[in-house]
Amino acid sequence: MLNVSHLTKKYHRFVANDNLSFMVSDGETAVIAGPNGAGKSTAIKCIAGLLRFEGEIELCGFNNKSIEAKKVLGYVPEIPAPFDLLTVWEHMEFIARAYSLENWESRAEELMRRLELTDKRDKLGKELSKGMQQKISICCALLIEPKVVLFDEPLVGLDPHAIKELKAMLAEMKKKGTTIIISTHMLESVEDIWDKVFIMMNGRIEAERTRKFVEESGENLEELFFNITEGGSGAEVP
Repeated sequence: MLNVSHLTKKYHRFVANDNLSFMVSDGETAVIAGPNGAGKSTAIKCIAGLLRFEGEIELCGFNNKSIEAKKVLGYVPEIPAPFDLLTVWEHMEFIARAYSLENWESRAEELMRRLELTDKRDKLGKELSKGMQQKISICCALLIEPKVVLFDEPLVGLDPHAIKELKAMLAEMKKKGTTIIISTHMLESVEDIWDKVFIMMNGRIEAERTRKFVEESGENLEELFFNITEGGSGAEVP
């Protein structure tokens, strides 16, 4: 479970995140949607513990800066940053050692197979394309079998097969009770996998919708998104 309470992040006078509060339950897939500059990536980085902020963030009941929280968190950044001089397989081994994983090899092999990295096993991070580097980030995040996982624009740069496999992996994690948070500016790319959507604009959550509400009301989520991001507004819905 993820619980964000009154998250505020300022860069001097600029407010990147303005008093954000929301919760994502076990086995729930939430999408943080909004245009570039809305504050999505800042919120994700705060949740991941990479930025200082005001407010409180808990992962599975633990403060997000604690060791206990970091043990259950997987994070795929918007811009992949593999180690230049580690091979693909050495990235897997590095994560396994960092998290003291046991019997991790078969899971690493399976993740690499599904994302078509097996033939790149001995390639250095600096030798790979951005798409391949993104696949390494995904494998590293999922190797630990996280209880909460953050994806910042995860589909950008991935080929169609990798997108299909990643969505299949998300469905599998959801069934296991994993809390999934996806940041994106392209709602249509995740329209088949979300349970809850938070639409952000100017550092604030301007609307919250559940799939059940949208399906029962017949509301057009894409219209709502553009009404908010192009100058309109949307009512908050529990």
